[in-house]
Amino acid sequence: MKGMHNKKNLGEWLVTIPPLGWLFIFFMIPTIIAITIAFRPSSPYGDIEAGWTLENFIMLFSPTYITIIWRTIWISFISTIICLFFALPTGYYMARLSQKWRQIILLLIIVPFWTNFLIRIFAWKIILNPEGILQYILISLGIISKNTMMLYRTETVILVTVYTYLPFAILPIFAAAEKFNFKLLEAAQDLGASRWESFSRIFLPNISKGLKVATFMVMIPCLGSYIIPDLVGGTNSEMIGNLIATQAFIARNIPMAAAWATVLMAMILFPMGLVISTKLLSRKMAE
Repeated sequence: MKGMHNKKNLGEWLVTIPPLGWLFIFFMIPTIIAITIAFRPSSPYGDIEAGWTLENFIMLFSPTYITIIWRTIWISFISTIICLFFALPTGYYMARLSQKWRQIILLLIIVPFWTNFLIRIFAWKIILNPEGILQYILISLGIISKNTMMLYRTETVILVTVYTYLPFAILPIFAAAEKFNFKLLEAAQDLGASRWESFSRIFLPNISKGLKVATFMVMIPCLGSYIIPDLVGGTNSEMIGNLIATQAFIARNIPMAAAWATVLMAMILFPMGLVISTKLLSRKMAE
């Protein structure tokens, strides 16, 4: 028995070590290097100088940068909420479809991934162009005026962000809903619960893991978004990802870019740590 147990442990280690090694080499080491560079001073020529400083982080508290941090948070939050709003009913009804229609809908959701991400964003730029067909139709219907600019707006950034990341919200919710026993909803309604009560008090708690995964799958890439605000957003839509690119490639201030990357990592890890700590605390209280 002991030999079998040792073989099992050895097998688990052999399976675990490769992904752990990959994460350590390509995630942990670059992260530590980036955080270290963030505390280094920079020369006027973009070189990383010797010594240590907090100047890079002190500069982040300027009013302009605080505005960009706040804009990044609220655009990501709004985009995530909209994605969940559309993904939840979509995942719910997909799980109730027959196998044939379920596969068709899944295919339609996955099809956009067959096209390059950059090409899809450029397609939106063409669609929302002031001389595009959409602008002409909306002007003809009297919805917008001729002077209305649909590109280079914060609303456009949110629209394209939702379009881009909506599948990442639908798929985990559908995966969780597919395993749900829908007879429980019928039983709840037979006992006097309304459709909304059975949906909110039975269905939603049972797919909570799918909702959490969907939230993180959308929120994390939104926080680090760079291409979308760069191509369809204006100067008032700049986000942290754009600042990192500007500091790294234009200003050539690598320590400042590393400082922004560190802030972005903290913004991503904080909610994840909060969820994990809350879960662990609830388990301890239950025990």
